[in-house]
Amino acid sequence: MLFPVVLLSLAAFELPMPPPPPGMALLAQAPATAGVVQGDAGALDAGVVPLADKEPEGDDDVDAMRALEEVAIDPPARNDAALRTGVSLLPYGSLVRDRLETAIDQADQSGDALPFALSLVTDVSTFDVSLVRDRYDIPVEMQPLVAQYIHFFQAGGRKWFRRWMSRSYRFIPLMQPILESKGLPRDTVYLAMIESGFNTQAKSWAKAVGPWQFIPGTAKWFKLKEDFWIDERRDPILSTIAAANYLELLYKTLGHWYLAWAGYNTGGGRVRWMIDKYGTSDFWELSDKKGLAKETKHYVPKLIACALVAKHPEAFGFSNDEFEVEPLFEYDEVQLTNAVDLEVLATAAATPVSTLQELNPSVKRWCTPPATEKEPFTFRIPKGTKDAFAASFAKIAPTERLNFKIHRVAKGDTLSKITLAYHSAQEAIMRMNGLTSAKSLRVGTDLVVPMPSATALKAGRTDMSFERQVVQARRAGVVATRPEDQIPAGAQTSSTKTMTGGTVKVDKVEGKTRVTYGVANGDSLWTIARRFDVRVADLRSWNESLGSGGRGLKIGTVLVVFPGPAAELAKK
Repeated sequence: MLFPVVLLSLAAFELPMPPPPPGMALLAQAPATAGVVQGDAGALDAGVVPLADKEPEGDDDVDAMRALEEVAIDPPARNDAALRTGVSLLPYGSLVRDRLETAIDQADQSGDALPFALSLVTDVSTFDVSLVRDRYDIPVEMQPLVAQYIHFFQAGGRKWFRRWMSRSYRFIPLMQPILESKGLPRDTVYLAMIESGFNTQAKSWAKAVGPWQFIPGTAKWFKLKEDFWIDERRDPILSTIAAANYLELLYKTLGHWYLAWAGYNTGGGRVRWMIDKYGTSDFWELSDKKGLAKETKHYVPKLIACALVAKHPEAFGFSNDEFEVEPLFEYDEVQLTNAVDLEVLATAAATPVSTLQELNPSVKRWCTPPATEKEPFTFRIPKGTKDAFAASFAKIAPTERLNFKIHRVAKGDTLSKITLAYHSAQEAIMRMNGLTSAKSLRVGTDLVVPMPSATALKAGRTDMSFERQVVQARRAGVVATRPEDQIPAGAQTSSTKTMTGGTVKVDKVEGKTRVTYGVANGDSLWTIARRFDVRVADLRSWNESLGSGGRGLKIGTVLVVFPGPAAELAKK
């Protein structure tokens, strides 16, 4: 009975909506789903992105909040309407009223004009948006779904909205001038707010990345570079420029900002098709038709609601002390002509590595990309530190600036072999390259291998910078794998039969016989264990991919087996 109670509690925060105005009908209620499509800056000719489930990566702002949003905005129809009505209004405290009264008193005493302050909105459903419409350079109007999203931000989505607002102080002053320079309304910035909450590291299940949530294809179209070293979708400046160019194109093509926003979510081609099919360019009319996904129909109301609350948080029940205001995104720039270890740069800038990562979110590795004097890499350091950085960095010998090597995985390589060759550590390599398992490597993959400095190796002393990376990796939960459990690169694809017919590959690892076995049709853990004279428990211990009950055993699955003395290795 717990799950229905939870849904009922969430649905209790939905305001009872008045009848919809002309041209807009309430969306039909439907059962909540586990995943909600991430607005992903799809290409102009993209279709509707299908629903899918994927565990959130990195920050949970994007997908986790949308899962809750799905329940709160579109609750099951069976929920008790009386209960929803009884708790629909949030208990605003007197703190907001006190602050408003204090501001008025101070203005009266000083004789200064009182800055515009929207009175506390106690009933969102009857809020007169004309009171604030002239304070926006984007179209804002009240619709039933706008009111529902305002209430969602106040209730179920409140903790996420707090994070968004906290980051907004850091990024809105940076992004708005860029939008304005491209001829876009400054308040378009709230599109980034609903896309990612201004999180540069946001990544959705649809592989949309960064504050403006670009998918790879659209990012390439608008010249955002993404490779082994950097991902410019994460850069708040470059991605804002790309988003402005994309939105400008959508607006010129579709003719209204509501349609441009919808196109950003689902693809301009889909919106154009809807306009042609139904003979109208009114977003509210189109949202009442079949053809747009529910998340796209909700996208415009959600953006309007976000803009209303973000500019007038106290009027909508938020107090200033709820927000942990982040500092402005300010920086100095330096030109690097070689790849440099972030630890070295942090030392020269007298700042933590984490600060440099925040200022340079496009950098994917623990070192900057390769660069030359002709093509330097622009790197950001804390504002006001440029001169001190230059003096400190000049004292660091070039041989000490990069404690990494790039290794291209060859056939037969294992992480243990690579670790020994470079005097490195498995945990550091895995953390550096985002590897979740060290059991197998892909031939042709480039690995960044952290290693002690040349000076430290020559002197036979400990390199504390390298040791810190190992410790940090272990603290992050990265665990090394025994050499005998690692599969040489290329072994699992050395024969097409391995993936389909159960072909056995036999080799020696530290004097032990190891078999690489491709699961064939009709195999079970019991039959494989019997064939190789081992226990089923042994198979599970050697192969983490096998879950309890044999889950993960599929045709083509590659298993590592250390056969017993009576193993039938001759069978194919």
